[in-house]
Amino acid sequence: MPSEKLRWETLQALKNSSKANISYDPYWSERGEDILAGCKEALSLSSHSGVILQRLNSSPLQKSCFMGSSSGESSPGLSEEVSASVSSAGSISDINAKSCRFPHVMGSSAVSPDLILNLCSQMALKLRQEMQEKLVAEVASSESEQLKRFEEFMELKQRQEYQTMRDMMDRETKESIGRQEKLKEEQRHRMKILNLRLREAEQQRVREAELERQRQAEGRERLRNLNTIQEEILQLNQLLDLSSQTKADLPAASLSSLSTRGNQLCSQVSEVVRKTAEGEFPSMDDMTAAERALHEMRALIRLMQEEVAKTQEKKKKEQEQEEEHRKQVELQAQQEAQKKAAQSAIEKAKRKGLQNSAEDSTLKWYKELQESAAQCAQSIEQLSTTKDAQIKKLKLELQKAATIPVSQISSNSGSQLREIFDKIDKLLSGKAVVSGGRSVSTSHHPQGLDFVSYKLAEKFVKQGEEEVASHHEAAFPIAVVASGIWELHPRVGEFILAHLHTKCPYAVPHYPPMKEGTTVEDYQRILGYRVHDSGVEGQDSFLKRMSGMIRLYAAIIQLRWPYGSKQGSAPHGLNHGWRWLAQMLNMEPLADITATLLFDFLEVCGHALMRQYQVQFWKLILLLKDEYFQRIEAVTTTGQMGSVIRLKQFLELQTMFWGPYFPLT
Repeated sequence: MPSEKLRWETLQALKNSSKANISYDPYWSERGEDILAGCKEALSLSSHSGVILQRLNSSPLQKSCFMGSSSGESSPGLSEEVSASVSSAGSISDINAKSCRFPHVMGSSAVSPDLILNLCSQMALKLRQEMQEKLVAEVASSESEQLKRFEEFMELKQRQEYQTMRDMMDRETKESIGRQEKLKEEQRHRMKILNLRLREAEQQRVREAELERQRQAEGRERLRNLNTIQEEILQLNQLLDLSSQTKADLPAASLSSLSTRGNQLCSQVSEVVRKTAEGEFPSMDDMTAAERALHEMRALIRLMQEEVAKTQEKKKKEQEQEEEHRKQVELQAQQEAQKKAAQSAIEKAKRKGLQNSAEDSTLKWYKELQESAAQCAQSIEQLSTTKDAQIKKLKLELQKAATIPVSQISSNSGSQLREIFDKIDKLLSGKAVVSGGRSVSTSHHPQGLDFVSYKLAEKFVKQGEEEVASHHEAAFPIAVVASGIWELHPRVGEFILAHLHTKCPYAVPHYPPMKEGTTVEDYQRILGYRVHDSGVEGQDSFLKRMSGMIRLYAAIIQLRWPYGSKQGSAPHGLNHGWRWLAQMLNMEPLADITATLLFDFLEVCGHALMRQYQVQFWKLILLLKDEYFQRIEAVTTTGQMGSVIRLKQFLELQTMFWGPYFPLT
């Protein structure tokens, strides 16, 4: 179509125009310019607008214009042509609206064609300019809206980028925190492992230090044990030397071999000790060798003791046979002499009155016992007062081994008496016994036997002083063990008498006189009283202790160990009880003491004396009842009548029971 071609030519012309070349500068806002600055300039026709006008002045347009000038009815046709010619630049309704303004001009008078053409051109140009301005305004509005959308898009993109960046930063932050946590966890793990290793290293160091300390302690303990073993071996070797020097009851060849082997064992242990002098501790092998040497040395001592015991037993049997024969002869003579002595004592008492002290022979016997005990106490003084720790320990163990079995004797002992007796007998025989979980023997020290004998006798007397005083029935089990030990080990019996006479001189009987220069407290101790810082013990306590010791003595003289050989007479039999009773009746009575002791003595062994001496003993009882009792009553005050009444009732009961069997003419 012609109009279509016209449009493209018009657009080509506009394209070639400088105003049509609109470029976008992204930096216009930085320079402060308006984006539509170039579009708001005044419009002007280009040099090519003549071509357009020439084309607009084509023949159809001219005809229509001239036709319109001759008739007013033709003006609408002109308007349509003008509208068609400019349809490419604006809407037809707008051009029609404007072309309606000049029909009256064209219709009023005849107008030249050039004038009409100019008017139409101006009109078309004006319309085009308006439409161009409107188009520019629309384009500017559209561009403004697009710019807003672009800005909104850019703002959205910025927000998205910012959000993406924030997300990325958050993600990186989280990753960084995760890495930090992982590093921290790895660090904690490494620290934990390091601490564990340090702790293990410290524990290992502590273990090593503890092992070293334990090794040092064990080494020192082994060294102490080695020194103890050496000391014991040397002591045992001294016993061998003493036995060889004193010519013990062994053949010379046997003693020589034992002594030689003992010296060899001492040399072995000394060699082990010499190694430790260089600052090293003895090894387990060294200790084993030393202990083996000690066991062998103990075996040598036991062998020697067994051989000595066998030899002594053989000699003892021979001596016992001779002694038995001699005692039988002496017993017959003694019984005759006792009968004569009892008769003479009664006659002497009637003829001369009573004495204030014991007979000279009795006092001599008493002094010999005291001297023997004093010599023994002096010989064991070194053992009792030593400062050597090992000897102190040995002394304590020996004392426990001697005294604890005696403490276990009571009226309820029963079958335990034989076990107690055997334990004491083994200790006194030099054999090893277990005390406090450790083996101990009197052969471990030269004064061991004397020490045990002395302490054992002291404990027997102390049991009479305490246990028998509180429980009278305990006198018999204690006495039967003491009598059995006395029979096998006479030296213990001598010490029992010595301790008994020291604590209870009335058991001699002996009334010690007060010597010049002796204080009252010392004299009271000699009489048997306990003197404390607070004063002297009461009379009741004193009589109770004296009663316990006299009861023990009365039980000893009538009892024998039931499991012994029972060959010969008892070591301290009823003849000593007869002597004691006869001498008591020949001495002036003491207030409260004499009545108490006579009652206790007769209550315990009166029946045994009656069976042994019969009529002669009955005569003494009658002498006591009829004559001596009056002397007791004479020296007794009103407050001391308790013991006198008990003695009187006892004598009356004995008279009623035994009187019919021994009628005296």
